[in-house]
Amino acid sequence: MYKSISEALDFIKPNMRIFLHGGAATPRYLCSALANKVKEISPIEITGISLHGPNALIQPQLLGDIHFNSCFLGDNLREAVHNGYADYIPVFLSEIPALFSSGKLKLDVAIIQVSPPDKFGFCSLGVSVDIAKSAVNNAKLIIAQVNPRMPRTHGHGIIHIKEISAMVYHEEELDESCFISEIKPTSKKIGENCAALIEDGSTLQMGIGEIPNAVLASLTNHKNLGIHTEMLSDGVIPLMEIGAINNKNKIKHPGKVVTGFAMGSRKLYDFIDDNPEFAFLESEYINNPYVIRQNPKAVAINSAIEIDLTGQICADSIGTYQYSGVGGQMDFIRGASLSIGGKPIIAMNSLTGKGKSKIVANLSEGANVVTTRAHAHYIVTEFGSVDVNGLNLRQRAKALINIAHPDFREELEKSAFERFKRF
Repeated sequence: MYKSISEALDFIKPNMRIFLHGGAATPRYLCSALANKVKEISPIEITGISLHGPNALIQPQLLGDIHFNSCFLGDNLREAVHNGYADYIPVFLSEIPALFSSGKLKLDVAIIQVSPPDKFGFCSLGVSVDIAKSAVNNAKLIIAQVNPRMPRTHGHGIIHIKEISAMVYHEEELDESCFISEIKPTSKKIGENCAALIEDGSTLQMGIGEIPNAVLASLTNHKNLGIHTEMLSDGVIPLMEIGAINNKNKIKHPGKVVTGFAMGSRKLYDFIDDNPEFAFLESEYINNPYVIRQNPKAVAINSAIEIDLTGQICADSIGTYQYSGVGGQMDFIRGASLSIGGKPIIAMNSLTGKGKSKIVANLSEGANVVTTRAHAHYIVTEFGSVDVNGLNLRQRAKALINIAHPDFREELEKSAFERFKRF
């Protein structure tokens, strides 16, 4: 049933486009072996979404042989894109599967990581189903690293060994680089401000990182919360253990945490392993605004790099420097805004790591608008929250300045006066 890694990689030929399983599911063992073979089979193209952890394929000496054409950037690909050795495709997470199925991104090979097959021959895509299921459905060839450390998850990510062209057995730990163990005071305050907006019975979407974990940590007194999100991390575990998250009020998949992928600690991976409370589903379904809106009180919590005084939200670039990607922010902002009692929230620190205001008079030159000002609703910093929906431009500027860092409010007020003539 299993092949040697050399036999498996013999399927890969020059000029092939390869989907590489992303997030914590990135098959690092296969990546290392492919890196050693690249010179023999170059050029090849690799596509997918963010790859986390050390990756042998992302090396300066290989970037002439491998063309990364990614739909979302992790920290290990940013410099390659910035320096012209890789490319970024702006696309909603909900629409990436259609790129594969339509043939716009025709896939020759899908390199994935799966759980061991059960007695019926079915493996699981584990912690990353999102766009991987579509890649598996549409690639001509499938090469799988079978890893007993990969959780077996319920949902869309089931694949039979008959569908797999080559299986390589290798045990290794999944990446845990996105696990956040400590929450800074500023993030804690942002989490509390977000929690104040969340009603009992809400269905939550949030990302991975310090602020999402801070929000979850502030919800211990809430009741009957649900989860319908594209990604999740360790923060859901305590709330499920105390019953704050029970998913009972959801219309879509009541009783289940719905997600596309998970990234966190080994504790998280063990918690979701064969746990029927979790449903790992495809992103074209999870991120469909029509699906999201059907849950009442859908709350979407996302972040931003900077927001201008009219409410334009830049979330994926620092000026012209491509930092991440469009991802699912707009999918959930729109879905939550259409939900009965829903709340789309952008939560962020008032300052950048370099001490500059993230609420700005104008977006940086070259910055990308991910969420338009017409879609913006709740904006949260450590200094409070405002709802800009329905406000005119001058009212928005006043509201946003009130939650900006105090050191920058006078400067922002001057800019607002110059723009709007009265303030």
